[in-house]
Amino acid sequence: MGKAEVGTPKYLANKMKAKGLQKLRWYCQMCEKQCRDENGFKCHTMSESHQRQLLLFADSPGKFLHSFSKEFSDGYMELLRRRFGTKRTNANKIYQEYIAHKEHIHMNATRWLTLSDYVKWLGRTGQVVADETEKGWFVTYIDRSPEAMEKQAKADRKEKMEKDDEERMTDFIEKQIKKAKSKEGDEDEQEKYTELKRESAEEPLKLDIRLEKKFQPESILGKSALLSKRSSTEVDEKVFKKPKVPTSEPARSALDDIIKLEEAKKERENRKDYWLHRNIVVKFISKSMGDKYYKQKAVVQEVIDKYRAKIKFLDTGEKLKVDQAHLETVIPALDKPILVVNGAYRGSEALLKKLDERKYAVSIEISRGPLKGRIVDNVQYEDVSKLYDV
Repeated sequence: MGKAEVGTPKYLANKMKAKGLQKLRWYCQMCEKQCRDENGFKCHTMSESHQRQLLLFADSPGKFLHSFSKEFSDGYMELLRRRFGTKRTNANKIYQEYIAHKEHIHMNATRWLTLSDYVKWLGRTGQVVADETEKGWFVTYIDRSPEAMEKQAKADRKEKMEKDDEERMTDFIEKQIKKAKSKEGDEDEQEKYTELKRESAEEPLKLDIRLEKKFQPESILGKSALLSKRSSTEVDEKVFKKPKVPTSEPARSALDDIIKLEEAKKERENRKDYWLHRNIVVKFISKSMGDKYYKQKAVVQEVIDKYRAKIKFLDTGEKLKVDQAHLETVIPALDKPILVVNGAYRGSEALLKKLDERKYAVSIEISRGPLKGRIVDNVQYEDVSKLYDV
């Protein structure tokens, strides 16, 4: 049967059918040919060109499967990056927009059987944050492009400069408060004069005037007289001298100020946006792998590219490569070893001494290194994690 002539209703109907998407089961990815019905697909599979493509696929099936999978993943991720950015989006919505293009790579030609398997793989490789809900799988793109990293670095530098200005202003205010307190203390120590008042009008007024003897040179009175006078005046001063009132807050020494400045400097230098370390115990908080691994504890065996890690679950012994966004730190019992994973004392081993649940902070004692024995208070939960006991 020949083709319909140009301009006829049959020709227009064929054009309209060819423009839209057809059924996926009648599409041949190797030949990139879409058949309109089952009979057409059967005829295509019996053709010589299709048989040649099958022979090529049989020579190296892994090569073709990897190529199709990579093209599908690149197209899906490019659409997610350009169309939705870092917004949390339904994975099926992105897939429907992706397959709306006629020349797309079909999923039955890739190594993933379903869209759920593909989304789980994206979550395991750290390309997206995947979570499952009643409405299906949702994904959030993790932007690690050079432009995004540079933008984040500029924001961090700006925040650091603002923090430095705030710290300088705080130090200036503290010095002013300290200076004002010292002036108030000096005024209290000075003698205060009161008005002379008689207790009763009937009693005579008595004045107790003590006149000191006129000073005599040592040649007249002798050395012993001078010593006796000096001792008596010292006694009078001790008797009538007003005692100093102790202040409620002890004055901070210069050493404390130096330690505080040193800790602030170390905090600015060691505060990073990544915190993974080897041999720490973490908790898997993502539902991308199902309820089997949710809230399960694991040990970090290897850190990959600062943001990803190879972990081993403590209960099952299974190993995974995950992003740090899927993990959180673990707080042990008191007097147990921990590792400071972020902040001023990053990388230091310590012992957990106190837990403050209201402030979500802990007090630790450094157990190794030159700072051994130092007590550090108000360390946030996310800055410390339990050390794994081998």
